[in-house]
Amino acid sequence: MKRCSWPGNDSLMISYHDKEWGVPVHDDRLLFEYIILDAFQAGLSWRTVLNKRKNFRKAFDNFDSRKIAKYGKKKYQSLLSDSGIIRNRAKINAAITNAQRFLEIQKEFGSFSNYIWQFVGEKPIIHKFKKLSSIPVKTKESDEVSRDLIKRGFKFAGSTICYAFMQAAGMVNDHFTSCFRYKTLG
Repeated sequence: MKRCSWPGNDSLMISYHDKEWGVPVHDDRLLFEYIILDAFQAGLSWRTVLNKRKNFRKAFDNFDSRKIAKYGKKKYQSLLSDSGIIRNRAKINAAITNAQRFLEIQKEFGSFSNYIWQFVGEKPIIHKFKKLSSIPVKTKESDEVSRDLIKRGFKFAGSTICYAFMQAAGMVNDHFTSCFRYKTLG
């Protein structure tokens, strides 16, 4: 079975690639999880974040945006001392801020899914990449998402982070054309 090269031989990365990456997501809880995890990935490898994902789910109340939006100093300090997650002050603060902004978007648009999918015309953009070096780190669509999220007060929402989010959430299909997932998601 042919797949994209980026998971390598790592079983967790292979499972993520085969079952999640690039699958169109409309569930707000999962979209929020991807936004938070992609922000924590900034400057790190996805493998690092994926290896800590279960810990993140536990530490961040299964990515319940309503709970996270209400985190205070005590919970913030608890997160800073949790060795199971990435303990970065700015990223933890961003997760709390982003939860608050996420709730505002849900209120305005009815769901975050309604909001975010408008940037790709409500359907995935299907690319035809054959190798890893062809996949961009950002696009005009991710630039637009980034600009709008930042305007709305999101932190750690640069275009590269937004593009990684778009790939994870299936807003773009960046599987190699030779990958078995390309056709199943196309």
